Amino acid sequence: MSLKGELRSVAVAALGRVALRRWVFLILGGALVTPFYLVVNTLGGLLVPDPGPVALMALQFGSFLASLPLVAGGAAVAARFVRPLEVAAVRALLTAEVPPTEGDGTGGTGTTGTTATTATATTAARGRTAAWAVLHLGVGTLVAGATLAVPPAATVLLFRPVDGGGWAWMSDVPAWAGPPAAAFLLAGLASWAWAGGRVLERAAPRLLGPSAAERLAAAERGRLRLAERNRLARELHDSVGHALSIVTLQAAAAGRVLDHDPAFARRALGAIEEAARGAMDELDHVLGLLREEDARRTPQPDLRDIERLAASARAVGTPVTLTTAGLDGVPAVVSREAYRIAQEGLTNALRHAPGRAVALTLAVDADASQLAVTVENPLPTRRPATRFRTADGGRGADGIAERVALLGGTASAGPTAATWRLHARLPLAPAHRAPLPDSAISQGDT
Repeated sequence: MSLKGELRSVAVAALGRVALRRWVFLILGGALVTPFYLVVNTLGGLLVPDPGPVALMALQFGSFLASLPLVAGGAAVAARFVRPLEVAAVRALLTAEVPPTEGDGTGGTGTTGTTATTATATTAARGRTAAWAVLHLGVGTLVAGATLAVPPAATVLLFRPVDGGGWAWMSDVPAWAGPPAAAFLLAGLASWAWAGGRVLERAAPRLLGPSAAERLAAAERGRLRLAERNRLARELHDSVGHALSIVTLQAAAAGRVLDHDPAFARRALGAIEEAARGAMDELDHVLGLLREEDARRTPQPDLRDIERLAASARAVGTPVTLTTAGLDGVPAVVSREAYRIAQEGLTNALRHAPGRAVALTLAVDADASQLAVTVENPLPTRRPATRFRTADGGRGADGIAERVALLGGTASAGPTAATWRLHARLPLAPAHRAPLPDSAISQGDT
């Protein structure tokens, strides 16, 4: 880059729009410190009623330093109001990106989890707010003071050779040195303002943004929200998806026999009505969870409803052989998840092999430690007449894997000879674990 280009880059950095906005931000800091400074300076004037020039300068500088603890204390006490205002000013004038912080009004939502964590986060936020206020107002005061003093001094130095006048303290400055000295003072002021703005820009995210503990807490809350959304997605997929499969099969069958077997068509329409009503109940339950309305949460099906689930599949012409053993002592959470796994297995059988016999087995091991859920159906010999094009893209396997993982169990699904087999084993004393990897269950058609 040429010398001219380098000089232009320096000028833009020191006097461009970004630099000027930072300069304004610093001057605002100097203005904000004025009330604190005046209080301390007035008290100091009472203690030193008639200071000399040196003592006066010392009093002014000492008043400035003594006002900074007052600034820190005020910012700490009013941190709840100071932080949002400072963050807004930083984003607008410093063009610094400050992440939102939970509970301080800067854009975060939610809670920190426990009272102790909230108190710790609040204390840390107050301390960082106080440090930021001292930095902003302290540097801002120095820049604002220089901004008030340097331009008049530079003007006098610049025009002194013309009028021959000047301030008394400039009497020893040669006339020829006036313009260079004025340029030096102005360049120093611009450099000082640029440096102060850069310091504050770098410090803003650390002092006004979330701390490491707050970032970890926010990440944990995000993980919990995502887990809840995934759970609701599983509920919708398994419940409403099964009902839609039943409705689609019954509607297709009723349409084919409507003219020559109206009685069957009426039974199919009744099954459609029942399946749709059940889907509405399930949807109402999920919407209640989303809205956090306990009164609208309908009881969730479990293994006590497994016979009704098998009957719904039989109603669409799919022979279902149901075998159960030792289900009376199954814990409620395992019972609900086992029902959903069996429901997804039957849904897949209806979708991919309609009309083929399905064997559904739910049995507790001899040592009462695990519940085994098995769904088997023959592989279709040809493409089914009714094809189901679902919007989920095959999320059934993911849903089963997540349900099994949450209970600490295992699952597998895939073809064995001429049979498709879904097999899951669920501990009756489930341990909460991380979700299984994608390879934990064969994707296939499940």
